[in-house]
Amino acid sequence: MDGARDEIHILIADDHPIFRKGLRQVIESEARLKVVAEADDGAAALELIRQLKPDIAILDIHMPEMSGFDLARTLFEQSIGVEVIFLTMHKAEDMFNAAMDMGVKGYVLKDSAVTDIVGSIKAVIAGQPYISPQLSSFLLNRSARRQELRRDTPGLDDLTPTERKVLRMLAEYKTSKQIADELFISPRTVDNHRANISAKLGLHGSHALMKFAIEHKSEL
Repeated sequence: MDGARDEIHILIADDHPIFRKGLRQVIESEARLKVVAEADDGAAALELIRQLKPDIAILDIHMPEMSGFDLARTLFEQSIGVEVIFLTMHKAEDMFNAAMDMGVKGYVLKDSAVTDIVGSIKAVIAGQPYISPQLSSFLLNRSARRQELRRDTPGLDDLTPTERKVLRMLAEYKTSKQIADELFISPRTVDNHRANISAKLGLHGSHALMKFAIEHKSEL
């Protein structure tokens, strides 16, 4: 958050104006929280975020023009300094895991948004994750799968921080060249990292590493 101001600036993007109005009222009833803009589609939200630079963007996952996922991915790829809280109607574990894999800190069910939204904003602005309590089982499942993977694949603990980044990027279907560009290293260096990761994980074959990364994306 901008240290020059005390207020937390927030953008709400949702294509239901009545829902936006209610959410805004709840948010602005709290001292220091200020909604600086609303948008009814993802493309408009992106432009407003670029212009206004809010601290937090509250994004409906399903929006016209650009989904919340596509918008968040664009924000992260362009290193636009805004924290994201997703709103969703769906209690779908695969969608939850996809959001967590992206690095989204807040995940709030619309059914409980009125009671959860202020707490989620305060948590996220403090650098903490916030997930609607009804979804706590998803977090437990995620944690259990991660522990199981590390038990079954002890070589994961031997990976360097850069190797972990490369593995996560492979899980996003990125090529060696794309990874090289993002990490500011050469494609040859990426290929060396891939070889080292495969050796540490005991993987053999040209596609084994990519297959492993994609299958275990949520646990990496």
